[in-house]
Amino acid sequence: MRPAHIAAGIAAVAGLVALALLPLYADAYHLSLSIGLLQFTVLATAWGLFSGPTRYVSLATTAFFGVGAYTVAVLGELLAWPLVLLIAVAIGALMAVIVGVSTLRLSGLHFVIFTFGLAELVRQLVIWYEVNKTRVLGRYVFVDITQSDIYWQLLGLAVAVFAIGWLIARSRLGFALRIIGEDETVARHCGINVTFAKVALFAISAIFMTLVGAIMAPRWTYIEPSIAFNPTISFEVVIMALLGGAHRLWGPAVGAIPLTLLFEFLSARFPSTSTLIIGIVFLLIVYALPSGVVGLWERARWRRPAAQGEQP
Repeated sequence: MRPAHIAAGIAAVAGLVALALLPLYADAYHLSLSIGLLQFTVLATAWGLFSGPTRYVSLATTAFFGVGAYTVAVLGELLAWPLVLLIAVAIGALMAVIVGVSTLRLSGLHFVIFTFGLAELVRQLVIWYEVNKTRVLGRYVFVDITQSDIYWQLLGLAVAVFAIGWLIARSRLGFALRIIGEDETVARHCGINVTFAKVALFAISAIFMTLVGAIMAPRWTYIEPSIAFNPTISFEVVIMALLGGAHRLWGPAVGAIPLTLLFEFLSARFPSTSTLIIGIVFLLIVYALPSGVVGLWERARWRRPAAQGEQP
């Protein structure tokens, strides 16, 4: 192993230990801000796991996030916390497989519209059930989970999503997905089971989104469909992934950190116009950085050796 790789590994472990100790010395505001950063880092990275290599733009993030949150709202007081998370994982995976098998034959704009409609459909189903069956629209979340517990669980989830993304990128599944992203017809002619590959990765991505919703639920104490299935979450995740660069594993995290801080600032200073400003930010990113910050950095690296080679 090269010395540079050893140094990078030591730095990563030291950084992870420092992050794990943060709840012991951070005040309430900075702990809350760190939870928000980890939440969007995991969501954007999970979104990039599927949408990065396949180039399918999904707006279903809030559907899985909301399902995770409502699983905790319904079962949080009845079952042990690990069991509640396992049930959330099972529900998120089952929903992703059903949706994936029935819709991943779509592509382009049709897939985008369908995923947006899916999130709205799930939200309306929850509203219908709550209003007609339980006769209450919202639910209180009373579980013995502290802010520090939420932070540590999200940090563990962040490590897991990066580890699984790294393994997938070096597996046959990752190779197949890159071919699918280039040309699905060619992938089929190469003998790749396109449907299985897309559904498998869609389910893995959905599991992480569902777990984030479940872990974040105790933070609100009270949730209702408009909070758990807020469509703004889906758009914010897409903006973050596109800013950083969805074609690289760590690209969405690069976009998630600055934009989470920006959205935090906008919601505090301009609460009535923050959504409008977020829309403008989205347009600027799409036009100015189509490959994201990571793509810009990679092009700069490629041009430098070429320019040096041209010098007499």
